[in-house]
Amino acid sequence: MKAPFSPWLTAIAPALRALAERLGDSYDYVSILSTDSVGFSLSISQHSKSVSNSNMTTERGTVVRVCRDGRYSEYAFDRLDPKNIGDTESVLRRELDRQLALLESLGVENYPTPPLPDEPLTLFVEKEAAILPERTELRELVERFSTLSSLGMETIPGALDCQLNASSTHISKLFLTAKRDLRQSYVYTEGSVSAYAPNAAGETKLVYEGVSGLGGPEILDGLRAKLDGLPETMSQVLSAGRVEPGEYEIIADPGISGLIAHEAFGHGVEMDMFVKGRALGAQYLGKRVGSDLVTMHEGALCADSVTAFAFDDEGTPAGDVTEIDRGILRTGICDALSALRLGVAPTGNGKRESFSHKAYTRMTNTVFDSGDDTLEDMIASVHHGYLLRGTESGMEDPKHWGIQCIVHRGYEIRDGRLTGAVVSPVVMTGYVPELLGNVTMVSPDRIIGGNGYCGKGYKELVKVADGGPYLKTKARLG
Repeated sequence: MKAPFSPWLTAIAPALRALAERLGDSYDYVSILSTDSVGFSLSISQHSKSVSNSNMTTERGTVVRVCRDGRYSEYAFDRLDPKNIGDTESVLRRELDRQLALLESLGVENYPTPPLPDEPLTLFVEKEAAILPERTELRELVERFSTLSSLGMETIPGALDCQLNASSTHISKLFLTAKRDLRQSYVYTEGSVSAYAPNAAGETKLVYEGVSGLGGPEILDGLRAKLDGLPETMSQVLSAGRVEPGEYEIIADPGISGLIAHEAFGHGVEMDMFVKGRALGAQYLGKRVGSDLVTMHEGALCADSVTAFAFDDEGTPAGDVTEIDRGILRTGICDALSALRLGVAPTGNGKRESFSHKAYTRMTNTVFDSGDDTLEDMIASVHHGYLLRGTESGMEDPKHWGIQCIVHRGYEIRDGRLTGAVVSPVVMTGYVPELLGNVTMVSPDRIIGGNGYCGKGYKELVKVADGGPYLKTKARLG
């Protein structure tokens, strides 16, 4: 079924259109973004149950952006009376003008920027979802998750608890300018199953698996199969040792490949950082940053994931950007204002945490392209190294291109064979051009996951997805 566009947004659209036209008499550019998102979140374990008809991305509200004399200001609000739009207009003019006057009085240049282009465009997109979150029987879902939690306690060795988390959001967005009318509706869902158990030293260890994608709560059916793999993983982690620090040949599984993509050439090529001179990637455009086997894409059109929207929060249609082409850095990604300041085209990566937050250049799907090498051949080629699985966290330094990733576990390989030894956790570090320059094998399979959020600025959080195939390279582990 199609995820229906919000009736509330449909009802207020004429009033917002009239508001944009009236504001257009006083400003060089006017845009209006209005959002209506509904959803749920739940967490079920042996010790607690939490169910809510909302989640982090549930919201309803509007933000107006204007430009005058090269300066931009915004004002967000969550109440609107379509029959009395004059009051809203008065508040908007007062607050927007106050911001613009303050910038001028302080002598703040604020990156003088011409008005955003406003080429005519109309879009109406309703994406598929078998089940809508607002129509989901949460009581039934709680019962299913409770059964899975109990099953985990029975099958996972030494389990102290088994927890299942899920959220699903139906997002509708309306974007209006003098010449644009863009409307989209889509649903994304994510879920995870995790378990905790003590090792021989009394340390509590965690194992987990997740599912995510474009679609409704039907995606959560995949958690049953994920649970089946946790007993073996827990046994491995409980007996895991520590890695001897040093440089190793590594094979990154698709989840770790995605973590590398996100940290290495995600933040590093967000072009709002180019404007501020805070990213080394600006100096590498047109230069080699990886081996010939490395090609990387970024954009909401790359995959039907949790970030597969039709247009971003600045009204730019979704894109599919080839950032790295056979080892050469071709371009970065950018929001609309950064694109104007840099003299490039926007890529559809202007995203807000919510309607009341600032728009930044943000990642969507960040993925490595596939190759021709099998995982078996990769393992056979390793003299001494590790197959890395399970993402925990990562960070990077866009100014110097260092990267650090926390990996859940590593499987030792010696003389082309898995030894059965497991290390956990593993810290992987490196210099991005070296890490990608050492890629010598890439598998045909490509998997994209979207169970995480990404922070930026003042810890602004947005949904992201990343992934790729198996990659063989070298990195320092500790």
